[in-house]
Amino acid sequence: MPSWPQNPKYLGKSSQRVDGPVKVTGAARYSSDIHNNGWLYGMILRSKWANAKIHSIDLSAALNSPGIKAAIKVREDEFIAHFYGQELAAVAGTNKQACLDALALIKVDATELPHVVDEKTAVNPDSVRVFPDFPNIGDPRVRENGEVDQAFAQATTIVEGHYTTQIQMHHCLETHGNTAHQQGDTLTVWASTQGVFSVRDGLAGNLEIPQNQVRVISDFMGGGFGSKFGPGVEGILASRLTRQTGLPVKLMLPRYDEAKAVGYRPSSFQQIRMGADADGKIIAFEMNAFGSAGYASGPSTAGGGGRAGFPAPYIYDIPNTRVRQAGVALNSGSARAFRAPGHPQASFGMESIMDEMALKLKMDPLDFRLKNDTHDSTPAEIRRKEWKLAAERFGWKKKYRSPRSSPGIIKTGIGLAGGTWGGGGRGTQAECQINADGSVELRCGTQDLGTGTRTLMAMIAAEIFGLEPGQVTARLGDTLFPPSGGSGGSTTAASVSPAIHNVCHNALKELREMSGVENPTGDNWREACRKIGIQPLIAQGRWVEGLSSRGVGGVQMAEVTVDTETGVVKIKKIVCVQDCGLVVNQLTCESQAYGGVIMGIGYALFEERIMDPLSVVVLNPNFETYKLPGAQDMPEIDITLLDMPERGVIGVGEPVTIPTAAAIANAVANALGVRIPSIPITPDKVLAALGEVPNKPAASLAGSWGNFHKKLHWDEIQPAQAPEEGH
Repeated sequence: MPSWPQNPKYLGKSSQRVDGPVKVTGAARYSSDIHNNGWLYGMILRSKWANAKIHSIDLSAALNSPGIKAAIKVREDEFIAHFYGQELAAVAGTNKQACLDALALIKVDATELPHVVDEKTAVNPDSVRVFPDFPNIGDPRVRENGEVDQAFAQATTIVEGHYTTQIQMHHCLETHGNTAHQQGDTLTVWASTQGVFSVRDGLAGNLEIPQNQVRVISDFMGGGFGSKFGPGVEGILASRLTRQTGLPVKLMLPRYDEAKAVGYRPSSFQQIRMGADADGKIIAFEMNAFGSAGYASGPSTAGGGGRAGFPAPYIYDIPNTRVRQAGVALNSGSARAFRAPGHPQASFGMESIMDEMALKLKMDPLDFRLKNDTHDSTPAEIRRKEWKLAAERFGWKKKYRSPRSSPGIIKTGIGLAGGTWGGGGRGTQAECQINADGSVELRCGTQDLGTGTRTLMAMIAAEIFGLEPGQVTARLGDTLFPPSGGSGGSTTAASVSPAIHNVCHNALKELREMSGVENPTGDNWREACRKIGIQPLIAQGRWVEGLSSRGVGGVQMAEVTVDTETGVVKIKKIVCVQDCGLVVNQLTCESQAYGGVIMGIGYALFEERIMDPLSVVVLNPNFETYKLPGAQDMPEIDITLLDMPERGVIGVGEPVTIPTAAAIANAVANALGVRIPSIPITPDKVLAALGEVPNKPAASLAGSWGNFHKKLHWDEIQPAQAPEEGH
């Protein structure tokens, strides 16, 4: 069984990023920086209706417009445009203004249809239907374990709550898009993507050409967060335009288009009831929930909770559970995976009701969690250690006090929350080339999202060869290299690291046999490499069992202040304790943790898509109006990584963002003595909860949809007996 070094020189330590210099000097070339000779601008015409039947699209005037080299339709037949911003046509021109002028000349014959873009409106039986033959909310997915009704009858304490989470937009710094160039039989695409091979396969399938005629490159990319796995409509259109013109076409979306059609984190509306016995053990849990993945929550997914589902009950050990979940179709763009899909929503609802139960039982929220976080899984075992370690670093026992007990106008509160994630590795392949001068090049078809994958590859090779990381060249982001999966689910490090470990050991074995040097590493490296000769040594490797695993735990504690006169919430401190198996690079691993916490802060306090229900225009489509946390919003962030080399590499990109919003929400409730049941927690919601301003629907859900499942006859749906894996 392969294993990681017992006394490493580099692994588990901090190494500077090998691509740091080219990034800080601006020499790194992102997809948006590719300007091939003779390149054309590509632009997309989008639907100005939230729901419309498109009868025909006339491109003739656009084709005759100065500077325009091509104009194409997304579809030739009649079709329904289901959301504002859906792609209708595209043009390629010699300059930006030529494309803008041409888009204005395209004539679209359409019949506007009624629309619905609000979840609470869409669930009403008499609402406008997104799909005429199907209700907006389908039969829920039902999961039931144990004897739920009997357990509630036996419970000595019961609490109920209603919680909502918002639609959160990805807003990647580098927008979606690419440069495509057809040369002979080969289509080369420089894509801003999380998966060069998934983009290749998507383009080949859509264009009906062989995969070996498509090459996808992503040297650097500026953020994806789950939204950039496939080619997208924009990638397909750019490829069609270059195939038609024979010239390279650069099609990068403007910021406003990012708010319309490239995905978001789905919303959630959760009604939760929970029962505990006299000892404080949770014995019963029931949840009715819906959420919207927009147009994606359509008839094909209506019966399965759509893409708006999430794990419930979350992380805690409860013997009797009943969960009903459904997706709600809306006339808006489809959701896409978003850092730790489903888990932040699950954590917010679950951890909120946990604090409500602890309060009613008059228990310390930490003690209540320790009593109920008793699964026999590895993540739960790890998390039990993390609860105690976080409490020590945070000073929980010293700081905790009953809700709204701090004096003065500005109230202080603390809160906590936990999470879990799978991670794990899969079948990545890699190639290692050693040259006679001692230089080393690694090649792997993965991609670096900015998380430091190049550095990780170089560190592992340096560890095995006895070199410095700077002596190793790591090349990635190209479908000509050995295949690897997409960078999502916190699987990249756990997939790539074992493959690099394997290929380097294979190369070392060949070098030993070729050179006759028994230990061709470190000081013996150059002597052994001189025996290679003209032809370089090239070894192959792949992901192997034993060097990575699955399942991590993580907890966070937050301290906040809330101004009861203005409603402004400020975070003072967040303590994060997180497992990720073997820490390959301490520096980049901590950076991932900081980024996850910061994203969780945005989810808790700032970010929310605001869509006008009448014009169906996104009202906050850019970095000025879509609020993100800035430098002045940053608290002290205390990161502790549990380095567990015996578990192998797992991944840390996603799990850290899961519990942050829930911990902050619980801290706000502790400060105020009243819970804000919906995020983001904005000043108006705080003041409404305190009775300082009229209450708003977003701050109180019980009256608007608390009994929606009864109206929809959800109680008549027969449950499935087996719980969803990992729940």
